[in-house]
Amino acid sequence: MSALADAARSSDLAAALAPRCAFPAPGAPVHCAVSGGADSTALAILAVCAGVRPVLWHVDHGLRDGGGDEAAAVVRLAESLGAAAECRSVVVDLGPNLEARARAARYAVLPDGVLTGHTLDDQAETVLINLLRGAGTTGLTGIKRRATRPLLGLRRRETRELCASLGVAVLDDPMNGDVRFLRTRVRGEVLPLLDDVSGRDVAAVLARQAALMRDDDELLDELAVFIDPTDAVALRSAPVALARRAIRAWLADPYPPDAACVERVLEVARGERTACDIGGSREVRRSRNRLTVA
Repeated sequence: MSALADAARSSDLAAALAPRCAFPAPGAPVHCAVSGGADSTALAILAVCAGVRPVLWHVDHGLRDGGGDEAAAVVRLAESLGAAAECRSVVVDLGPNLEARARAARYAVLPDGVLTGHTLDDQAETVLINLLRGAGTTGLTGIKRRATRPLLGLRRRETRELCASLGVAVLDDPMNGDVRFLRTRVRGEVLPLLDDVSGRDVAAVLARQAALMRDDDELLDELAVFIDPTDAVALRSAPVALARRAIRAWLADPYPPDAACVERVLEVARGERTACDIGGSREVRRSRNRLTVA
């Protein structure tokens, strides 16, 4: 066992954080996405503390100089933890939707089920961003709690404190300070302002609200399963909240349609029009009270 792994296992802070993490059973092989920042570095450290067998995966997006140095730092971290490392490179061109395209390129080369270092602070930011985008109740549930996100119960300050306590250097991505990105401004401007105005820790409040919304959202999804979205009569008769969910699930390809599209389909079901465009060179048509995609 490496010196860092030994130090992490004997760390009082790591022991205090461990019960709020959700790693697989000891001995399980896992893949960890590690950028070199505090959150993903803490993910790797806490994975070792949890007794799982991590492989650290690093992806260089080619968006700035120094990508090779970051990959080398992740390899050194893996070696210091007695873990394996895998490095990949992708090409992401500058332009609109850079964050989303970089994320898609990253996940295209990462293994299925890879663990990520998302924290409670990421959860709060996601809820606010989805609110600003008008994502509806499902968007307000934020980041889904899954086995691939074992650190959602931790705060970002705690991951930094853990790395510092063990003397582990972490990388700061310059893009995290780029105000062109909505998440950067929510993190650096909006949340601190909300904390000041409310006099409380808004991130924790948003995370609790997301958990409550998730319970409601899952119940509505379960009820919507019983509605046949191709049956115009069933859609007309159902509570509109459930009818909308049934339509979104039916037309997801793979992402659900936007609110305007769902409303157009409801108009077809109500007989207010015979067909409507749903994007992607497709349309929904009604004939004899049945809806079809053409």
